[in-house]
Amino acid sequence: MTGDPTTIRRLYGRRSGHKLREGQAALLEELLPAIGVPEEGALGSAALFGDDRPLHFEIGFGSGEHLAYRADLLPDHGFIGAEPFLNGVVGALAHVRDKRLANVRLHMGDALEVLERLPDASLRFAYLLHPDPWPKARHAKRRMVNHGPLDLIAAKLQPGGEFRLGTDDPTYCRWSMMIMNRRSDFEWLAESAGDFLVRPGGWPETRYEAKARRKGHEVWYFRYRRV
Repeated sequence: MTGDPTTIRRLYGRRSGHKLREGQAALLEELLPAIGVPEEGALGSAALFGDDRPLHFEIGFGSGEHLAYRADLLPDHGFIGAEPFLNGVVGALAHVRDKRLANVRLHMGDALEVLERLPDASLRFAYLLHPDPWPKARHAKRRMVNHGPLDLIAAKLQPGGEFRLGTDDPTYCRWSMMIMNRRSDFEWLAESAGDFLVRPGGWPETRYEAKARRKGHEVWYFRYRRV
């Protein structure tokens, strides 16, 4: 297998769903420019939030429930999220508006483009929750849990920082365990099976996860410390 998301540089799947309502379109036109990640230049806490604060980065935030929950929980931290799906970005903008979150910055597009521009060792947390599993073997190179993206995540996390991964796909679960077990720069924070079968504190259930459970899917929660 050759290549991974850091070299393929292509976003697959649809970029939008149902037509936006008037209020949703207004959010996109008015709020996103105000809290959007700048398109050019180096990024960091001072550039994004005007001060020195712990940074969190979520890769593919869906509709933003997790991102908004964490940002509301930790108002003195800075949260950066990237999501290519238009309707997901609108959902996150609604959370930002409703919760009056001043500590969130959003990017509608490829997460790797933003991650590359962050200073090394600048992140306290990185999140990858229910990524597309690409279950066919020939599509494994598209999975975000591959060594190229993980090298980048490792570089941007502070020593002692945490990478959180959630999935309800058995193939992705096994794949992630195999890939992560090959790495010496991450320490798996699990001492028993229950540690990744039970949602940790401060990790809210998203609509996607609730939908997966209604379908009878198991959900796995992985926490890794950057060493």
